[in-house]
Amino acid sequence: MGDDEVLAGPDGVRAWQEPLYRDLHAHPELSHQEHRTATVVAERLRATGCEVHDGIGGTGVVGLLRNGDGPTVLLRADMDALPVREATGLPYASTDTSADGEPLMHACGHDVHVACLLGAVALLAEGAPTWSGTLVAVFQPAEETADGARGMLDDGLADLVGHVDVAMAQHVLPLPAGTVGTRSGPTLSAADSLRITVHGRGAHGSMPQAAVDPVVLAAMIVVRLQTVVAREVAPGDTAVLTVGSVQAGTASNVIPDHAELQLNVRTYDDGVRSRVLAAVDRIVRAECAASGSPREPEIELFDRYPLTDNDAAVTARVAAAFAQHFGDDAGVLPQQSASEDFGHLPVALGAPSTYWGIGGTDADAYRTAEEAGRVAQDVPVNHSATFAPVLQPTLDTGTRALVVAALAWLTPA
Repeated sequence: MGDDEVLAGPDGVRAWQEPLYRDLHAHPELSHQEHRTATVVAERLRATGCEVHDGIGGTGVVGLLRNGDGPTVLLRADMDALPVREATGLPYASTDTSADGEPLMHACGHDVHVACLLGAVALLAEGAPTWSGTLVAVFQPAEETADGARGMLDDGLADLVGHVDVAMAQHVLPLPAGTVGTRSGPTLSAADSLRITVHGRGAHGSMPQAAVDPVVLAAMIVVRLQTVVAREVAPGDTAVLTVGSVQAGTASNVIPDHAELQLNVRTYDDGVRSRVLAAVDRIVRAECAASGSPREPEIELFDRYPLTDNDAAVTARVAAAFAQHFGDDAGVLPQQSASEDFGHLPVALGAPSTYWGIGGTDADAYRTAEEAGRVAQDVPVNHSATFAPVLQPTLDTGTRALVVAALAWLTPA
């Protein structure tokens, strides 16, 4: 498929890709605020000869590399960062803050994704004589808020790119650097975040008989919710239910009049998802009734990520290409409980899709932690203040993976 010819020139890409990655890492931007990142991306795409469309969905950028007749391949990278204070100690660590003074960090590796996709576009542009078709490079905002992909679609992405034969994306993970893993079927979980407000009756802390205590009510809900996965999900199914926030009251001697809980649910099956969400609703309302709550609870679903369900045929084709190119460094990706909004793109575009993982952890450090049975404790994970993918071979692997996957479809010249 022309892999060898296209991948023959990574040294030239590294010369600008590594500094660009360090720059992106040092200057993270929150969801829907990726203005600087989008400018950097657009400039680099124009330098490779792409037809560039920016401002899609707010800060999204699309590069079109048209190279004759053939399939259309869409590759996607997300661009946004997180409100995390970086503690990696890297010389290019972020010290940036948001307009509200929040510390910012690329704690999920989206800077890796951007740098790798820009590198892949450059290599495919240089190797254009070896393939035919159209490459669509999508640089998406706001993955962390679950609405970036939909925002680009609402702003006309489908009309812009037209028919797409296959859509693909990747994520850097706390796995050994230099490795790449694929998985068929459900790969990343669906996710639902809920904000629940329960109501009581406030009173002086010394007069609990005059109150309906929403703190106790919230505590009972938290305890009862632990039975959903343990007793309402079949042993062969998978679900995660986390209460990440409980807030109520302002003083030790004041019983407040309401409490707020924030929940996150992860599932791999639509039926399980529906049952878990229904159980949450049932338990919250029942506990409110049991406590004599004076008002019905307010249950708001505020973030929803689709299931990332990899097409079997597409995944097999990519896995075969990876095995041929990466050899023993290509393997099976364990099912991930993290979530993504990438799935909105292939569904809306009517394209089969796959999503794979690349390792970003120093291979020796990972192996040492694995042998000690302490991988989870000793290897920083995504969204951690110490998450720091090693520069190489991570960038090379991610760039090569995108090129190899694209060339598994693009017609040889």
